[in-house]
Order: sequence, then structure tokens, then C-alpha cells
Amino acid sequence: MLVDGKWTEDWQPVQAKDEKGGFVRQISSFRNWVTPDGAPGPTGEGGYRAEAGRYHLYVAYICPWASRTLIARSLKGLTDKISLSVVEPALSTQGWRFGDFPGSDRDTLNGATYMHEIYTRAEPHFTGRATVPVLWDKKTGTIVSNESADIVRMLNDGFGDLASGPDLYPADLRAEIDTLNDRIYPALNNGVYRAGFATTQVAYEEAFHEVFAMLDELERRLSDGRDYLSGPRFTEADIRLFVTLVRFDAAYHGLFKCNLRTLASYPHLS
Repeated sequence: MLVDGKWTEDWQPVQAKDEKGGFVRQISSFRNWVTPDGAPGPTGEGGYRAEAGRYHLYVAYICPWASRTLIARSLKGLTDKISLSVVEPALSTQGWRFGDFPGSDRDTLNGATYMHEIYTRAEPHFTGRATVPVLWDKKTGTIVSNESADIVRMLNDGFGDLASGPDLYPADLRAEIDTLNDRIYPALNNGVYRAGFATTQVAYEEAFHEVFAMLDELERRLSDGRDYLSGPRFTEADIRLFVTLVRFDAAYHGLFKCNLRTLASYPHLS
């Protein structure tokens, strides 16, 4: 990780842990917003006006949080307005790396070898982990946001008329979407990591049972024949769930020891 802008130690999957030995995820540190007129969003400072070609997205295909933003970028018709760089899928000793692995890119925008160099370019004294996704502002040469949930929201409505496609956060469903997100994230999206990166048996079992309790609850929710979590309309809640489900049998079931059942055992979720 970075300490005062210097790389200090090899990458480790466990970022921090609580008193029970449970995995604790780092809080995102860049929380500005792109808005149609450049006014401040719900957090951070203003000045980030929606403009075609101004912003760049750094992602990893293997990362579910980055995948959220890739899906939103595509659905909202912004693929030709927000450029993209993809890091290599294997984490190096210095974290995410740019390179020549098939499907990955060199960083032609900023000339970085590692993602942590993007962070220190934005904040020379940054302390923390260099995560993806990152939304970068080419105009001011800094990070707008490294919080995937915020990036999905700004891709939905922050780019104004530059965007198209479905409203992923419709006003009449926002309370329901927020409730779903607040329940699914800790138990399932982050729950699989809490299980896989637990450092004690107690922490592992707590996360493990929450993962499958949530899968059971979601299976029941979908058993009435609805197409999506909120009924007939596809929303950001479905994106946030999908990126975990699509990785479940391939990665979380075995590697992260969430192996009570496979996702294939849930017909409605499947």
C-alpha cells in the first residue's frame, strides 16, 4: 500500500480486520461527482462538468466493483464519451499493473506502470490502497472518484444529455433500491470477501451464513415470477447483484469457501 505517497509493502488481500478477525474494506477516499453543470454532487467539490471525452475510467475486468461501472457505462451509451484503460488480471506485488496481458492495456494516458502511480499523481501524499475503479478527469489531471457506487450513479444521471438508455435509479424506486443495496452489499457483495478473507473461524462462519441467508432471501423474492429485483424494471440494484452472482460458482464457491451451495442450485437467481 501507499504511505505518504510511497509504496511501502507488497500487496496483501486483507486490508484490515476487526476485533473478531473479520475482513474490513477500505473506505473510498475520492468522492467528487460529475454533474451536468459542474455543480457539486452529494459529496465532494464541484467543477467536474459533464463533457464528452473529458473523463477516463480505469478498471479491472476481474473486479466486481469495476464491472458495475463498465455495465453502467455501456447501458447509458457512454462508451464513446468516456475512454477506458484495463489493468492486468493478476495482482502484482505492487497491486494492479498495466501491461500486455490479452484484454489489458498500457496506460497511454498518464504513462503509469502501476495503478498506485495514478493515485500519487492525483494526491502526492496519498496513504491507502490503490483500488479500481477510478474515474479520472483529463482536464484537471486528478481522480474524480474511486467509489464504484457513486460512479454508477453519476454515469446514470450526471452526464445529462450525453447519456441515454434506461434510468437505473428512477425516483419512484429509489427508496426500494437503497434498501436492497443496503441489505445485499454487506451480506453478499462484500459478504463473499468477508468469508474468503476472514482470519478467524468465528468471522468466517458469520460471513458464510450471511451469504447464504441472503441468497435464500433473494431466491424467494424472485420466485413470484418477476424479472428483476424491483419487478419489471431493471435498476442499479440488479447490476450490483449481477456482478457478484456471475462470479459465484467460478470464484466465490471454491476460492472464497462459500461452498454450502452453488448458484446453479438457485433456479430463479440463475
